[in-house]
Amino acid sequence: MSIDIKPLAVAERNACPAEFSFGEVFADHMFTQTYDVNQKWSNAEIKPYQTLQLDPSASVLHYGQEIFEGMKAYRTEKGDIHLFRPRENFKRFNRSAARMVMPEVDVDFHLNALMELLKIDNKWVPEKNGTSLYIRPTMIATGAKLGLGASDKYLHFIITGPAGAYFKDGFAPVSVYVADKYRRAVVGGVGEAKTGGNYAASLYMSEDVAARGYSQVLWLDAIHGKYIEEVGAMNICFVYGDHIVTPKLSGSILPGITRDSILQLAPTLGYTVSEEQVAIEDILADIKSGKITEAFGCGTAAVISPVGQLCWKDVDYFINDNKAGEVSRNLYDELTGIQYGLREDKFGWIEKVEC
Repeated sequence: MSIDIKPLAVAERNACPAEFSFGEVFADHMFTQTYDVNQKWSNAEIKPYQTLQLDPSASVLHYGQEIFEGMKAYRTEKGDIHLFRPRENFKRFNRSAARMVMPEVDVDFHLNALMELLKIDNKWVPEKNGTSLYIRPTMIATGAKLGLGASDKYLHFIITGPAGAYFKDGFAPVSVYVADKYRRAVVGGVGEAKTGGNYAASLYMSEDVAARGYSQVLWLDAIHGKYIEEVGAMNICFVYGDHIVTPKLSGSILPGITRDSILQLAPTLGYTVSEEQVAIEDILADIKSGKITEAFGCGTAAVISPVGQLCWKDVDYFINDNKAGEVSRNLYDELTGIQYGLREDKFGWIEKVEC
């Protein structure tokens, strides 16, 4: 299948603004394609960014049949544009699609479509240190029917927009409140799929902990209410000296690409890693005893986000005197160094956009 490319005239294109807020400014173009159970995927286009037209009965509006991904394009000092493990994002996109009874996409075709989109909008990849172009592939059910069931029509689109440096005031730790009543996901549910309902379900607690003065929610499992799963929209890791522990994937934890990268990268930096079932009471005891020397969240947005304060049942526990630690910093520097072309890419993670 070919892509019909309909770019704006150069004179009509916008420049990437010097200042921007994440998710509020978008590049000039978007990729779209449609799916019909009879025609399969068709109508692949790159066209000017525009609003969507949906029937009020579209399945996505009533039953939340929707998936998305989050990835970034990075501008190097040489002016090149890098993508970080984009094939893994599209593979996860397909796993989410399968769970939500949606059609899968061809990984190679969609990576090529993304490359073409970035070639056209390459000036939207910001140059300032720590910035990037955020990429949001999305699929929504567009079939016009109110009956509960998988849709017969879908729209897949990719939009992009500039993202500022995550740590504007330095590599500072965040404070975390442990959710002791509400849960993000359950084993057998859709927790390991990147679907909008998971994030909508987290908003209540996110608002609640913000009102309490904390930055993020630490989620526990839904069955026992004791095993740690995720922090905010990130995976979480605990550091015991030179050993890194992260909750093992259970079916309710999103398999993060940054998480997987850390599990591969950390041993090359002299750290050992393990995936374990991690109980909140054990973590609190290890914080009090000093066995835990650091903690951090990891994900596309922040890469590494140190955790300095953890609240459980209205008692605060401080990790490393509420300061970022050496392991967190080393992993952050190494990962971002690979992304921005400052460190050797020993794993073959980088895909270069040929503009």
